[in-house]
Amino acid sequence: MGASSVSLALDIGTEYAKALVFETSEEGRALVTGVGRQKQGLSHMQSGTVADIPAVVQNCRLALDAAEAMSERRCDRVVVGIAGELVKGFTTTRKVERRKPDSSVTHSELEHLLEDLEHDASAEAQRTITWETGLANVDVRLVHAGVAAAAIDGYAVTNPVGFQGRHLRVSVFNAYAPLVHLGALESVVDQLGLRLIKVVAEPYAVARSISGEQVGQSGALFIDVGGGTTDVALVRSGSVEGTRMFALGGRAFTKSLADRLDIGFDDAESLKIEHASGKAVVPAAEVAAIIGEDVAVWAAGVELVLEEFGREGQLPARIELCGGGAALPEIRAALESPGFGTDLPFARRPQISMMEPDSVSEVDDQTGLLVDQQDVTPMALAYQALEAAMPQAPLDAALQRVLRGMRV
Repeated sequence: MGASSVSLALDIGTEYAKALVFETSEEGRALVTGVGRQKQGLSHMQSGTVADIPAVVQNCRLALDAAEAMSERRCDRVVVGIAGELVKGFTTTRKVERRKPDSSVTHSELEHLLEDLEHDASAEAQRTITWETGLANVDVRLVHAGVAAAAIDGYAVTNPVGFQGRHLRVSVFNAYAPLVHLGALESVVDQLGLRLIKVVAEPYAVARSISGEQVGQSGALFIDVGGGTTDVALVRSGSVEGTRMFALGGRAFTKSLADRLDIGFDDAESLKIEHASGKAVVPAAEVAAIIGEDVAVWAAGVELVLEEFGREGQLPARIELCGGGAALPEIRAALESPGFGTDLPFARRPQISMMEPDSVSEVDDQTGLLVDQQDVTPMALAYQALEAAMPQAPLDAALQRVLRGMRV
């Protein structure tokens, strides 16, 4: 197996930098042969984004060194996840009524539609991020894009070129981030001496890593409770329709425990982890009450995200949880409580499930160290490397030509 078949996945989280070394098997699966983790300092990351580039580079280097030592393989190709509340992922749909329905759709006609669609998406991302930051002229960059669906006269197609019809519709998922956030990640990768395969929004990666057969046409909501942010992805009708992130995660719960119990942050973190694992803690009732109050605020944030998603149709009655914070029993209890989502357009009461490493498609852990829901995200990034190596579908190839022409 050549060196080119070895790649890295790097999850630069608020609490930990996590690195995986994996090899691509002849069957096209990712075989994880090395795992590394390095705790981040309190000032190194803020709400899922890099706040101290040199410190984060050092943490990532330690995680990568550990993973490569375990694997006994070195490589420089990496997929990196991006998070943060200003990372916006959404699906944009463009519909056109063709003046000559008897003529076949051409490559140039399709690319013109895609170009108009991408201009619309870019303008929407610029408006949204500018409004949320309160700053004029924030420089916004496209993180990644992929065609979600296409149809002619309501007939789903994977490549419209050559078809006849009057109504042509194409939907594209785009993820955008402020240049300062994307540029910080690119600086980290550059200083690590790595070659970037792709940057991908983490909730998108998680949602894509679950096979279509598992999700089905009914779809699912994926909620990743990280250290600094909670990431939410909506999968509906077989494709990722949107991703949102908000700045509330496990670190906020730890800070509340530290403040209310008047203990150090590290002691509060240990107390929270013991509580999440079901161990007896002192003072048990007070710890549960403090976390419960914060989780109530967290659940309200989830409801706001789902309210936005619900404007476009019914929400899937399935919620998949991952991330270290998801281990807190109060998280699942909040989502299962009778008061959650009563005004949201769920088809029925949602079923809550915890994602496990085995949930991730085409990624096999050969180390025995990827054991719970906090390991799902780095494994999902490894799956993105597999996707990047696959032959492009005709529509995605056309989209990439358009984006190169636009210099996005």
